[in-house]
Amino acid sequence: MAHDEDELQGTDFGEGAPSEELREGVPLLGHAAGEAVVLVRHGAGFFAVGATCTHYSTPLAGGIVADGALRCPLHHACFDLSTGEALRAPAFGPVACYDVEVRDGRVRVGARKPEPAVRTREAAGPASVVIVGAGAAAYAAADTLWREGFKGTVTLLGAEETGPVDRPNLSKEYLTGDAPEEWMPLAMPAAIDVRTGSRVARIDASGKRALLADGSTVSWDALLLATGVEVVKLDVPGSDLPHVHTLRTLADGKAIALGAGKAKRAVVVGAGFIGLEAAASLRKLGVAVDVVAPGPPFEKVLGPEVGAFLKRLHEEHGVVFHLGESVASISMTAVRLKSGAELPADLVVVGIGVRPATGLAESAGLRTDRGILVDERLETSVKGIFAAGDVARWNDPRFGGTIRVEHWVVAERMGAAAARAILGRPEAFRDVPFFWSAHYDVFLAYVGHAERWDRIDVHGSLASKDATLAYRKDGLTLAVVTIGRDRIGLEAELAFERGDRAALDAFGRTR
Repeated sequence: MAHDEDELQGTDFGEGAPSEELREGVPLLGHAAGEAVVLVRHGAGFFAVGATCTHYSTPLAGGIVADGALRCPLHHACFDLSTGEALRAPAFGPVACYDVEVRDGRVRVGARKPEPAVRTREAAGPASVVIVGAGAAAYAAADTLWREGFKGTVTLLGAEETGPVDRPNLSKEYLTGDAPEEWMPLAMPAAIDVRTGSRVARIDASGKRALLADGSTVSWDALLLATGVEVVKLDVPGSDLPHVHTLRTLADGKAIALGAGKAKRAVVVGAGFIGLEAAASLRKLGVAVDVVAPGPPFEKVLGPEVGAFLKRLHEEHGVVFHLGESVASISMTAVRLKSGAELPADLVVVGIGVRPATGLAESAGLRTDRGILVDERLETSVKGIFAAGDVARWNDPRFGGTIRVEHWVVAERMGAAAARAILGRPEAFRDVPFFWSAHYDVFLAYVGHAERWDRIDVHGSLASKDATLAYRKDGLTLAVVTIGRDRIGLEAELAFERGDRAALDAFGRTR
């Protein structure tokens, strides 16, 4: 996308930059032919690509370079320096890529190269693929099958009335009105048969058929279960009132946004990521917010230091916490707590947890254990049936054994990996878990996976919103959290990928 001249920053790469100004692996922001560009020296070559990530338009100049690719500092997308191609989620579209010439000690950026072609080869594979689910893993799998040139039929069966949407936005920009509804759908290739409102009632594994609730059937040669999770409902008198909502689907988001436009006071039940992101969005809209939860926010996931920091942050923005409490009943005007206290509320948002949607897998005889068990290729205990996303549990010795991760980027990357396995190009799924959470002006990035730890090392200052935390068990680094240090989060991800224990040991201590 072209920029106005007064928006462009840095060196005019059309005129050239001295080669000695470019340090190995450090993106340099500039422009060429009226477009913002980052120029990179990597190995023996120089590369120029568009300056913003195609996921959320994040500046790429703050990213890092590794293995011929540029990584986005915000949500950890990755782009090929030679072609601009998006190599991994959450980005799927390429960045622009430019010709580069080195002459007389100057590096000049020339014409934009053609976009990398998709479907450049015809992929082998089964005749038909059925994907059950319409979330992140399902979307990424369908998109990858198409991009890899799969010529068979792909049918996506989603129980919701919409196709895949940008779910992380539901509790953030969409709720505040900063992300209009037309931004929410994820673009699906026209070749994919997307069937919304199609709930699968049963899987016939031996007959290779999906039986739908309406009585119809869909056959497959390969099946991907991307059923995700089910929201835990609040079971108290009044929990079915029209102003009480969970937040999982676009319909949920619409209902909460509509209610927020009329509400003066809201009660958020639960102090997890969904609940407190929604609380932050409601405060931005001027709605008074009370949060009810049985214990301190985030303590079990992020530890007491980050939990206390985020609690103070929300309190500074006017959120009132009622901890050690639970809901007894809900009326049209208030939420009554078990202690007898009553909180005025004309909007209630419930975020008390989720559980993996394993029902279809269990009834079909697949092995499950707090999720659908998959091997390193993401194949289940039944040949030809794969699972990916929030519902799948796989083994990763780096993080203590079998794990299941409920995060958007992980689900997308698993969906893409499952698609490649279906096409006969299996590879061990080794992507490092990553997620982000936004609260007011604080962006938190989490790399790795630590269900338990015996030590948290902190470098920097949480109070200053500039910190790195490393979660360790038995001397091993299992996860790294950064606040205000996006580049360090990328470096931690790379260290996990490379198994660089010395580098991992440094996080939270010297960086």
